[in-house]
Amino acid sequence: MKKLLVVVDMQKDFVTGSLGTKEALAIVPRVVKKVESALEEGREVVFTKDTHGADYLGTQEGKNLPVVHCIKGTEGWELVDELVSYEAGNAVIEKPGFGSMTLAEKAAKGNYDEVELVGLCTDICVISNAMLVKAADTELLVKVDQNCCAGVTPESHTNALEAMKLCQIVVA
Repeated sequence: MKKLLVVVDMQKDFVTGSLGTKEALAIVPRVVKKVESALEEGREVVFTKDTHGADYLGTQEGKNLPVVHCIKGTEGWELVDELVSYEAGNAVIEKPGFGSMTLAEKAAKGNYDEVELVGLCTDICVISNAMLVKAADTELLVKVDQNCCAGVTPESHTNALEAMKLCQIVVA
């Protein structure tokens, strides 16, 4: 069975930086274990990185979320220290918005039996990417590990999980 693990936006700005939360910090050890297990099992691992430029505040996202974050090349753009060693040797997809068409296409064309997503934020980037992957291949088993995700708030995390279940994304 060919499986893909997608680690969504586990970047410093979302964990301890400008948009960090205690919930995001709490999932870091579980995400590390998930990555280690996936690699031990021979699964492919892909990291996404929210990627913005110096013009962020002038973008549509920046006007709606006026908190500078994940500016390419800054410390906040980097993966959390606990995951940075896994970046080498695994695919990294930079994405300028919430979802990645590149990721969806990779999932649809990769002959995967299963794609599992973990990371941040459940209610923005995880749900966006899960929905895009599911739309790209409606027969693909798409899963989200709720214990390896965190939302902007605990309530929005729960709401996003419920929305994904309704769209036939397995929440484990």
